[in-house]
Amino acid sequence: MNHRLFAAIRPPAEVIDALLDLAEKPGSDIAGARWQDESQLHLTLRFFGEISAPQADDIDAALAQVRAAPFALALRGVGHFETGRRPHTLWAGLAPSDPLLALQRQVETAARRAELPPETRKFAPHITLARLNRAGGPVLPFLSAQAALTSEPWPVEAFDLMESTLTAAGAQYETVRRYRMIG
Repeated sequence: MNHRLFAAIRPPAEVIDALLDLAEKPGSDIAGARWQDESQLHLTLRFFGEISAPQADDIDAALAQVRAAPFALALRGVGHFETGRRPHTLWAGLAPSDPLLALQRQVETAARRAELPPETRKFAPHITLARLNRAGGPVLPFLSAQAALTSEPWPVEAFDLMESTLTAAGAQYETVRRYRMIG
């Protein structure tokens, strides 16, 4: 059986609550927006894709070797991803963080140790807020209204190996294993 896996950081409850509140803020009544629920809010460090059970074990073993000290993250701004000028994802950004980039590089190295191909996309730290269908939009009112989004820094003391199951209602995520960071 294959598993659809990724490594991620889950924000604490107060940050998740603040992100969920964005769906009720000015400009959030975006046609075609599917706002993420509490279980879906995370910062992806590396998407591994569909992999076999033995390779999942290899990824787990490689991630268990990642060594990083705890650090802090904070929200900063909002944005969107688009394809061909069509927005498809709204996201919350994060304040620049060298420790986050170092952790992501270690996770990428772990993926390579597990014999996965290298990630070709540039790491763009964000937390997905909503996905938009083909008729989605406009997003500018939301982006303008929430441009100054910030949060107090929160401690990152662990990251997770998560499994994604695709359903008709969207992706459902489950933590497979948590890796504590040691300072």
